[in-house]
Amino acid sequence: MEFLTSPSQKFDLPKRIARLGELATNLWWTWQPEAVRLFGRLDYDLWERIGHNPIRLLKEIGRARLNQAAKDKDYLALYDSLFEKFDAYFKKETWSQKAHPELKNPVAYFSMEFGLHETLPIYSGGLGVLSGDHLKESSDLGLPLIAVGFMYAQGYFSQRISEDGWQEALNNPLTFEHLPVALVTKDNKPVTIEIKFPDRNIKVQVWETRVGRIPLYLLDSNVEGNDDYDRLLTARLYWSDLDRRIMQEVLLGIGGVRMLRALGYAPDVWHMNEGHASFLTLERARELVAKGLTFADAAQKTLGQNIFTTHTPVPAGNDEFPLWLMDKYLATYWPELGLTREEFMNVALHHQPHGETYSMPILALKFSGGSNGVSELHGEVSRDMWKFLWNDRDVKDVPIDHVTNGVHTANWMARRLNVVLEKYLGADWYDSLDDHTLMEKINSIPDPELWGVRLHLKRKLAFYLRERVRDRWTHGGFHPVQVVASGVLINPYALTIGFARRFATYKRANLILSDADRLLEIINRPNMPVQIIFAGKAHPADEPGKQIIQKVYRTIKKAETGGRLVFLEDYDMNLARYLVQGVDVWMNTPRRPYEASGTSGMKAAINGVLNFSVLDGWWREAYNGNNGWSIGRDEPYESNEIQDAADAEDLYHKLEHEIIPMYYNRDPKEMSHEWIARMKDTMKTCIPQFSTRRMVKKYVEKFYAPALKK
Repeated sequence: MEFLTSPSQKFDLPKRIARLGELATNLWWTWQPEAVRLFGRLDYDLWERIGHNPIRLLKEIGRARLNQAAKDKDYLALYDSLFEKFDAYFKKETWSQKAHPELKNPVAYFSMEFGLHETLPIYSGGLGVLSGDHLKESSDLGLPLIAVGFMYAQGYFSQRISEDGWQEALNNPLTFEHLPVALVTKDNKPVTIEIKFPDRNIKVQVWETRVGRIPLYLLDSNVEGNDDYDRLLTARLYWSDLDRRIMQEVLLGIGGVRMLRALGYAPDVWHMNEGHASFLTLERARELVAKGLTFADAAQKTLGQNIFTTHTPVPAGNDEFPLWLMDKYLATYWPELGLTREEFMNVALHHQPHGETYSMPILALKFSGGSNGVSELHGEVSRDMWKFLWNDRDVKDVPIDHVTNGVHTANWMARRLNVVLEKYLGADWYDSLDDHTLMEKINSIPDPELWGVRLHLKRKLAFYLRERVRDRWTHGGFHPVQVVASGVLINPYALTIGFARRFATYKRANLILSDADRLLEIINRPNMPVQIIFAGKAHPADEPGKQIIQKVYRTIKKAETGGRLVFLEDYDMNLARYLVQGVDVWMNTPRRPYEASGTSGMKAAINGVLNFSVLDGWWREAYNGNNGWSIGRDEPYESNEIQDAADAEDLYHKLEHEIIPMYYNRDPKEMSHEWIARMKDTMKTCIPQFSTRRMVKKYVEKFYAPALKK
């Protein structure tokens, strides 16, 4: 795809290394270990201090150091090698060009959030990171795709945990000059589109971000002429109040379509990543109604090119709005569709016990030619959940398919492990990472070599946590108990379990705390110590989620834990990388079947970390008995209480009798060969199957390419 802007940031760089500015403004660098090294070598301390932001680095570093780098033979060799790779990346024939030459016009991919890198915090969690990984893989595959989201001026909140364990939310306005974004202009004026509400119009401008080959367009309502309330609409993710929430979704769905038209795009496929963008189905129909079609004919004509991915069976994840709110904000819109109020409401009406609502998932499901859940089990759950929309069909025939999520391997795999895979699978193994046969060569990696990588990554994690604590301690406001609770006593040689995700109640972060005495006995075994690292945020409006964080934190603070229970505040993509690479076991304890997929466990698995998880989401498909451990049974329980009790008992039992003994069953060289065998098995099974390489290809073959024929 062609970009519509030139990077807005200007750098004063020596001519010999002038292309560093080009690299800094394209997020391609984020999944290139050599690029990270290239920036880091300029000034490692500064690079760490500013949070791995290459734009800030190039602006703040001294000219003398840049001049020195421009004369350093070793640095220039790395520079030339990287840019040779960079140029080849954009010139080579891609999978999409070879396998699907019919895909010429772009796929438009809409998402409320995009997790691309910690320096661009326009994401809150797994949905955003998945969206970001989707863009990165689409770039790698050469898929003609453009993306639409929001430029959140305040990013997502920073988390601070009080001494008593209560989550505090801090909003930090972003400095656009430090971000890889450029304002889209025409004739030296910002390109704007207008959204008409009953009582006022709102203007929205557009920022462009480069993600490899992919342009990401970010809507921004902070435009002169809008009132203060409206200028804040795109300030942050997921406003709690419904007024701002529905206005955001109108901006994303209706405004996003109009924005792409204003930029000259004519997408062939429109992919809604969750229901937040569902209004785009109406806007696409409205375009044809304006040309003389009836709404029914327009909806039918556009339906085949609309794709909808649902991510959660949890009610809170499916936006629905009261009808009075639809009246308030869309009363002038339904006449443009040629509909009466009643007809418009019936389009997405959902009869709930508490009254009638306008359902965004229903809107998307009814007006999409293809819909999917994000794992096999989630597909089943979704068909059952929405079967009432197709009363004339059996559940199995409800038109909701599944495409299991994946992770962008290059973005999440540790560099040290990649070096080992290049040695035993071939230097170009990444080009064939979805080849199961190739992955069998992982068996040829000598046990000492793979175990050495594991120990290296654990030491790296421990060092990072200590420096992280040191930084917070030196800046004040940290109680000594919080220092201990933040991982300063982490032992890189003890069995380490990670639990990091959004603190929603159904994820049951406190399940392992069910029997406190038993847990203390498990972690404090004299010769087989265990440490558990918790991390994650609750939405600022999620009081039960914040209460779970507090309960976990209060347990962690107890002296009896010996610093072996840890809570890491302000979980972000950088911390996630250290955790999914550096722990031994990744634990996931959702109440089945509410974990639609879960991608954090995939990121851990590709790094040889063993999953210990409820058989929900992706792990139900991945688990084979030799690549990790299950928690609980693969079937419904009679009640939540029975499930919680049974899962807790199974969790404790397997820790005590299987996981811990296996980890510490060492040979004279302090290696657990049984553990290493499981590491190899999880990598063999998970690297090819749970990558975005497989996922994006599935979307192309199941939905994108067939949409052209509808």
